[in-house]
Amino acid sequence: MSFLKLEQVCKTYDDGTAAVQGIDLACAAGEFVVLLGPSGCGKTTTLRLVAGLEKATAGRIEVAGKDITDLPAAARDVGFVFQFYALYPHLCVRQNIAFPLDSMGVARPEKDRRVDEVIGRLGLEALTRLYPGQLSGGDQQRVALARAMVRTPQLYLMDEPLGTLDADRRLQMRELIRAQQLTMGVTTLYVTHDQEEAMSLADRVVIMEGGKVRQSGPPAQVYDHPADLFVAHFVGSPGMNFIAGEFVWEEGQTCFIAADGAVKYPLERPLAQGKGVLGVRPEFVRVEAAGTVAGEVVMDEYLGSCRNIHVHTACGRLALRVGDDQRFGLGERVALNFDAEQVRFFAADTGEKL
Repeated sequence: MSFLKLEQVCKTYDDGTAAVQGIDLACAAGEFVVLLGPSGCGKTTTLRLVAGLEKATAGRIEVAGKDITDLPAAARDVGFVFQFYALYPHLCVRQNIAFPLDSMGVARPEKDRRVDEVIGRLGLEALTRLYPGQLSGGDQQRVALARAMVRTPQLYLMDEPLGTLDADRRLQMRELIRAQQLTMGVTTLYVTHDQEEAMSLADRVVIMEGGKVRQSGPPAQVYDHPADLFVAHFVGSPGMNFIAGEFVWEEGQTCFIAADGAVKYPLERPLAQGKGVLGVRPEFVRVEAAGTVAGEVVMDEYLGSCRNIHVHTACGRLALRVGDDQRFGLGERVALNFDAEQVRFFAADTGEKL
């Protein structure tokens, strides 16, 4: 049974901007769900609608079977972690963490117990008497997280909480957030545009674009079986390679032939008729003595343990990922093949996966 449910939720602003367009979303109890998408896709607005910081134009929002669509934010029992900390500069760390409990009128012994518990859990003992201005960005984010956790809300909402941190701090905070969420078992809705962050944290990733949900599923499913061209391109770095062409019946079988005839790819079974798009991830493109498509190396990106090689071909630029031991010179001619089991096909008109 869904713990958090959004049914056809919409948000249109007074100027006519449709930020969220009929979202359906269900989150199970204890599930960590990440909203992933480019800037302006509606993910933060969706989070604010659940929090009660924005009022839905249409639709229904439920938490634990209760309709909260019209409830004020203070009555929704959610813990919100903002991107920019939102700490009170005149309060020390301990006072910032205790503030939600003070607002709720929690008795002093219980308040102290809960504050001490979350301080210990997040390793903030040495910072309790310091003020926000004396803390690093990572420590400020830990304090903001502690303030949200001290209430033990029924739902956590996190809006790009790691967006301002450097790479090392982001990794530390990802580990901390996931460990605490698993320990507490609180349903969490988390917003980010960082793919690595989404894939490493989520039980389920929800890809958004243009105020709509394009795909929802476990990280591996979204990566391996993208629902459409947008998801295939957006998820992954670099994104999936695409070759435009059409499906034709030739010599007793269906073939996919690239628009310029450079690629001819036989299919075991008919998928569609007419125009289509072949897609394949860079890690499933191989350099071999003879290949499906030939091209010229135009870029070699060194990434430490691997390299991204970009090849200009008659059907467009293709990227492949190889081990660091494989070296290619700029301008070198190479022949490429695709892992047949990892090739995906999409409809040219709708973009949907076939």
